[in-house]
Amino acid sequence: MIQLLNEDLSGEYQAIIAYIVYSQVLKGAAYTDIARELELHAGEELQHAIKIAKQIDYLGGMPCVTAKPVKTSSDAVEMLRADLDNERETVGRYRERIRQAEAMGEFGLSETLRAIIVQEQSHEIDLAAALGINVPPASSTADRKGEKVK
Repeated sequence: MIQLLNEDLSGEYQAIIAYIVYSQVLKGAAYTDIARELELHAGEELQHAIKIAKQIDYLGGMPCVTAKPVKTSSDAVEMLRADLDNERETVGRYRERIRQAEAMGEFGLSETLRAIIVQEQSHEIDLAAALGINVPPASSTADRKGEKVK
């Protein structure tokens, strides 16, 4: 579990960096509100990282210090899509991590992850809205790469 949580922590670091960079390089009137929202997301991701690091320490591990690579682009839509893909991946990982934590009897960890996943799903919804696409439910077999769900 420590190794898996460290992978999650690397993803949180990635999200912090991405949100900071994207919020500053998105330009134009169409992106002003989105950039402001991404700044807020960066702070929320920092709080997620702290919570995950605390759980790693509690389980007897050492929190990692390396972020997953951050995708950059000069195209705003491409950046937002990369962010959306990362959020979707993160939500899936945390759903699995919750199941694993509960199987281990680590209910405090599963509750911590549940609180995080609520915000991650909110980020997913915000990014999808910025891109003008719908977020399919978790059980949907729809293409999660950006097609509208009917």
